[in-house]
Amino acid sequence: MRRFFYLLLLVSSFVMAQHKDTYAVEASFLRGNTLPHRDDIHLLVNGHPEGLLFSFVMKTHGKEEWQRVYDFPDYGGYFLYQDFKSEPLGVCYAVGGFYNFYFLNRHLQLKLAQGVALTTNPYDKVNNSKNKAFGTRIMDNTNIGLSYDNQNLFGNIGFHAGILFTHYSNGRLKSPNSGINTYLLNLGFNYNFENEKKVVNDTSDVKKSFREPLKYNFVFRTGINESPIIRTGQRPFYHIGFYVDKRLNRKSAWQLGTELFLTNSFKDYIQYYSVAYPEASLDPNTDYKRVGIFIGHELFINRISLEAQVGYYVYQPFKKDIPVYDRVGIKYYFTDKIFGGFTIKTHMFLAEALEFGIGVRL
Repeated sequence: MRRFFYLLLLVSSFVMAQHKDTYAVEASFLRGNTLPHRDDIHLLVNGHPEGLLFSFVMKTHGKEEWQRVYDFPDYGGYFLYQDFKSEPLGVCYAVGGFYNFYFLNRHLQLKLAQGVALTTNPYDKVNNSKNKAFGTRIMDNTNIGLSYDNQNLFGNIGFHAGILFTHYSNGRLKSPNSGINTYLLNLGFNYNFENEKKVVNDTSDVKKSFREPLKYNFVFRTGINESPIIRTGQRPFYHIGFYVDKRLNRKSAWQLGTELFLTNSFKDYIQYYSVAYPEASLDPNTDYKRVGIFIGHELFINRISLEAQVGYYVYQPFKKDIPVYDRVGIKYYFTDKIFGGFTIKTHMFLAEALEFGIGVRL
């Protein structure tokens, strides 16, 4: 019996060793162009933005269920340096977290990264009035990349090459905030501290159905923002939503819902617009509230999920923005029913709000 126990312990230790996370570091050189989503962006960037991306990578090997489901992704932290080759914009430093997902026999890598950025040269009325992109020194940073990846080009040294899309914005926390989007050639190397392991999915895993009946979600999102008019002041907003979702499988759920937008900075914008543009015949007492309907998709990873929604205003008395809006963000499930989230709401490329939310799923 004792020998059997020791054998079982030895096998368990071997299995755990085979599945434990390993570590790597990556360094990439970036060079590309700015996406001019507004006319005034052309005046800010005349050269080719460049940057360096450093990452500390945790490589998964199936220790947890979600790792096997997503074909052993990577996750970790990054540091990004980006020079926009523009005196008004200066440079940005960003830190955050990321996931790498693999396809085509692990040679195609999709990178999803989210963090915070510090700019060296934000808007200043006196000293830097040309920078209408960065209204604050601290901003949100989002990166999406697609690369060819070879983890073991020479022993433990690997190589990757592809495209990285970067986005910087303060979510109109303070105006101005047109933001900056760039697309960059991404060339780099990685070093694995341990040899790559081939981990095969455990075929003895019990297959579980994740299909669920309709679930009812209530979510309250809040924060502060400013109208597009500089120095009108930051105001709180309250976005209240209700939606139903239908989970189809382990990874996906679809959403359909409605929401009420109580964005107090719109009151300032309406007052300003009615005075500054009398030819528009805008009533200064125009209702600032909006109501939208939306469809969405949620991608479940572990307790973290990624959310994307597209909506349409069915009630919008003040029609300065286009009637279509979108939202992307991240959710964390504290329990099966309670979740928190961080999202950014935009109208195409123009951000309106960084939202912090809490919700319940029944």
